Amino acid sequence: MRNAFIYASIVAMGGLIFGLDAALISGTVGFITKEFDLTAIQQGMAVGAPAFGVLIALLFAGFLSNRFGRKRTIQLIAALYVISAVGSALATSYWMLVAARFLGGLAFTSISLAAMYIGEIAPSKLRGKLVSMIQILIVVGLSGAYYINNYILKAVKAGAEWAVTYGVDDNVWRWMLGSEILPALIWFVLLIFIPRSPSWLMFKGREEEARASLRKLIPEDQIDHHIKEMKKSLEKSDQSHSLGAQFKEMMSQPMRVILIVAVTIAIAQQATGINAILFYAPTVFEQLGMGTDAAFTQTTWIGLTSVVFTLLSLLLVDKLGRRPLIIWGMVWIIASLGLAAFGFSQARYTLTEDDLTELSDVVNSERLAPMIGTEYENDIAFKNELIAVLGETDARNHSSVLLQKAATMNASLILFSILSIIAAFHFSVGPVMWVLFSEIFPISIRGIAIPVVTFITSFVSWLVQQFFPWQLANMGGTSIFLFYAGSVFLGLVILYKYLIETKGLSIEEIQAKLAIK
Repeated sequence: MRNAFIYASIVAMGGLIFGLDAALISGTVGFITKEFDLTAIQQGMAVGAPAFGVLIALLFAGFLSNRFGRKRTIQLIAALYVISAVGSALATSYWMLVAARFLGGLAFTSISLAAMYIGEIAPSKLRGKLVSMIQILIVVGLSGAYYINNYILKAVKAGAEWAVTYGVDDNVWRWMLGSEILPALIWFVLLIFIPRSPSWLMFKGREEEARASLRKLIPEDQIDHHIKEMKKSLEKSDQSHSLGAQFKEMMSQPMRVILIVAVTIAIAQQATGINAILFYAPTVFEQLGMGTDAAFTQTTWIGLTSVVFTLLSLLLVDKLGRRPLIIWGMVWIIASLGLAAFGFSQARYTLTEDDLTELSDVVNSERLAPMIGTEYENDIAFKNELIAVLGETDARNHSSVLLQKAATMNASLILFSILSIIAAFHFSVGPVMWVLFSEIFPISIRGIAIPVVTFITSFVSWLVQQFFPWQLANMGGTSIFLFYAGSVFLGLVILYKYLIETKGLSIEEIQAKLAIK
């Protein structure tokens, strides 16, 4: 048991690196937008490049994990994270930055492969907790990224000696992205010490090596039983083990309910808009009229909320069960999204004569004179008028301070609703989806099935990240959050009908309950 926990913890560090990689970019959006003069679509491409990269990687993840094993594939992923972090920090152009982040996206398969590996080495009674460690470390990485970004920004603003000495003040976003390098290197080294997956070794017909791996994980008197169970699972599958045969089995009649559950939760998890909030956190908070510095500070609350509620999920997933956490968690998410939409719908935007005087740092701020005293009913109307009087570049570069001056809204209500979305996600569909993925697929098709459903959730994630800046510029906060709420509701209806409870069941028992005879 102890060794299984240690090895699972090492592999789950892929979640930590993922969290860092995903959230560090949130603090750089404003800096890289100014440095490379980016449009809304280009912002989305810079932030969403990893999500697009993982779509490509997932096409090969099943083949690589089956051909070379879970361990070797995860080691390759760790190396890609290191290369990507170095390339992102040293990028000299927009396209070099996109390319480096795309390379990091190839490594985002760490989440699905880590869940697969941990699910294969974990005892049944601990599987939920051990797989959920991935999500815990993801949120620790996310939280760490927000604290790192906030720390670097405050050090630069305060003129800290170390920031001046090392040129941080002139390269803020590079230091933010470069902070990932050391953790990625540490993970790469630690992966050397984990054993190969016993399930994969049995899949390849290497029983003696599988027994040797099991000896590192469980007591000797339990090994024969585990070997017998794995053989039984493999006997039900097409013994050719080709990708074509695995895909055919995955799409077969007995797998129909399993696919419905997996695909629905894969879409619904990202349809929450979670990655719009996490990856654009300062940008989201700037919409509340907080200003850049306050927006960075508020992101630390996202990190703290994520960690607390993921830990609660870890403690309860094997007590309350998977189905209650997912179903009621989605209800909670829908209600929180609706509350955020309501908060934005009540917002109004007005510039005063005093604001014009205080906006002397805005280039030719007298251009704002035609807007003085006019009340705008939503953020879109206000932003469109800013573009009309200032031009697109100046409106984009100064939007934070202009929103801070003009916005009248219940910012506390919207902040509460956003943190509620974060809490509900990390309490339910965030970690529990990966637990389900590690449980519901047979060993014979797991190597291709988990990457396939991860491809689906990653594609939705890419859409969310790529188009959020455009949505923010063209739809506004109210419509965006209502759109997310409607999408999650559709997923809730389907999962309410098909999702079964898998708590305490062996993988074979789960598959028997879900299979269509």
